[in-house]
Amino acid sequence: MKKMAEKIRDSFPGRKILIIGDLVADQFLHGTIARVSREAPVFILRHEATDTRPGGAANAGANVAALGGQPLVVGLVGIDENGTLLRDSLAAGGVDCDSIVIDENFRTTTKVRVLAGQDYAPRQQVIRIDYENKSFISENSRRRLIENLRAASADAAAIIVSDYNYGVADASVVDAARAIARERNIPLVVDSRVRLREFRDATSATPNQEEVELVLGKGFTPDSCSQLRRELGLKSLLVTCGNDGMLLLEEDREPLHIAAVGSREPVDVTGAGDTVIAAYTLGLASGLSFAEAASVANHAGGIVVMKKGTATASLNELLNSVNISEAGIGSAA
Repeated sequence: MKKMAEKIRDSFPGRKILIIGDLVADQFLHGTIARVSREAPVFILRHEATDTRPGGAANAGANVAALGGQPLVVGLVGIDENGTLLRDSLAAGGVDCDSIVIDENFRTTTKVRVLAGQDYAPRQQVIRIDYENKSFISENSRRRLIENLRAASADAAAIIVSDYNYGVADASVVDAARAIARERNIPLVVDSRVRLREFRDATSATPNQEEVELVLGKGFTPDSCSQLRRELGLKSLLVTCGNDGMLLLEEDREPLHIAAVGSREPVDVTGAGDTVIAAYTLGLASGLSFAEAASVANHAGGIVVMKKGTATASLNELLNSVNISEAGIGSAA
């Protein structure tokens, strides 16, 4: 029987995963605290650099690429500088941007995290500034999104819907993704920040603990999560619980708790959910069971939370983590 690392190495490279959802430009503004302003009792930040990384659905695509897969990203950006910087960042990571719709009336969703510190000291996030689109997505852009979704799905082994509640993953898009997945008999995996109940009849979903609490309230139980899975018509529900690991609910199986991999003190959890859904979906598209794919996603998430900022887990990092686990060294999933 093949070990998990062998399955990953043999099946992840080149596996095509379609990702549709809200593309976000994650920007990190780095600076040094120079002095206190004379105008107000605030620090003055001397700007050093700003880097733009893929966030939201774009980060899921970047993680698929880093794990050896071939992401097919469908989303929406504006004809603005941040939209260009986001597409450039995706392209640099090996992500094809041909299916991204560019709308001159749309403002690229951007999250600016200001990282400040004194000379020779670590930079810490002091504030986040969000720039969100305030206009409705036009019917023309909506039509093009669905057209690109259908075209990109021709060779896809699975579909991810990444909903950050910025408007791309509306009912028409989700209905189209659901129909394609059913017609082609491929997994459809969803992640929704605040609208989980609206994403029914997919293969699986990967909400975090906070997102489940929005639906079930604090103190939810495995039994209540199992009921939610049945209510949503999912074959499985994977709940990520930070340093408490993951909870997997499947039909006809007992709830499975998967212990966290690695340190219980993460460096940065920004975008970790995007890594989890990327690795989990790659696993399902490669023929792994829900439990096997969840274990792989657990390793990938454990890797990325030890990196600063929005980050990816590479295929080599994943293989190394799984190999260590299979050898019985350190923490295992």
